[in-house]
Amino acid sequence: MFIIGKLFIILLNPVLWIVLIFLWGLLTKKERRKKLCFVAGIVMLLFFSNPFIIQQLTLAYQAKKYSLHKEEAYSAGILLGGFAGMNDSDRQVYYGEAADRFIQTAELYKTGHIHKIIIAAGSGSVFEKQSFREADFAKEQLINLCIPADDVFADRDSKNTAENAINAKRIIDSLELKPPYLLITSAMHMPRAVRTFTKAGVAVKPFPAAFTVFPRSGFNLEDYIIPSSTAFKNWNVFLKEIVGTIAYKITGRG
Repeated sequence: MFIIGKLFIILLNPVLWIVLIFLWGLLTKKERRKKLCFVAGIVMLLFFSNPFIIQQLTLAYQAKKYSLHKEEAYSAGILLGGFAGMNDSDRQVYYGEAADRFIQTAELYKTGHIHKIIIAAGSGSVFEKQSFREADFAKEQLINLCIPADDVFADRDSKNTAENAINAKRIIDSLELKPPYLLITSAMHMPRAVRTFTKAGVAVKPFPAAFTVFPRSGFNLEDYIIPSSTAFKNWNVFLKEIVGTIAYKITGRG
């Protein structure tokens, strides 16, 4: 199921759909079908490259920003992986676009809002067993920030959100930590993550980070008429979460 899910994500790419329909138009011999393919390809290109459409869908779906009260504190914060990875060419670890998850977690601990940190991040590799584990790296970095090692716990084996929830619960139960727990992940991933952790019996409070888009103030003509390559990337994230949510509901994981 893990491998099938990874392969299915590749198909959730509007650029791939557009390329395929244009290729179909080029290869088909029927003139009417050729015209339909080209028209459909142009319409799809304009739709999926429009930043306003995907911005509004993302804003409606992603979790809203949450600011903690000064005295608000939790026994633990659960940090989900997906913010750092090792580059095979130079064997160096790089932070990705979701690094805000890590930054927010460190700040939450330093400001006293969470007392323990549980890092749920294994390897997302499909075809090879990598020695790199994101949880190990994140734990080391948190310790380098002068966070006591006794307050940082790593789940280095989970491959997806469902396993994140199960393994995090084991750590929580072993430590006998009082619920609820602050769940820290990307705003787009938060709705599915909350349902998954709740299904696994982990009471969480969402603390979204790494926002894909932000609420806009005022009117910006560019958002309505000028195509954007970023829109395609945001569609990939949006479709992945929507399909992932449906798949988790069908399989009873969230």
